[in-house]
Amino acid sequence: MDEKRIAELEIRYMQQQETLQELSDVLYQQQRVIEALRVELDMLKKKLEAEPGLVDSRQHERPPHY
Repeated sequence: MDEKRIAELEIRYMQQQETLQELSDVLYQQQRVIEALRVELDMLKKKLEAEPGLVDSRQHERPPHY
């Protein structure tokens, strides 16, 4: 009975190790995507700052009902 239980625990452990590795891989890929998006966002911010005409100046006006 003990050997069967140990074998089951070893199988569970190996499955958990595989799952942990898969999660780690996904997390790494997501981090790379986030970094790429940050770079793209920074570039877009700089582009907007460099060309003030790209943003509608009326957005900063208060609506008439105020």
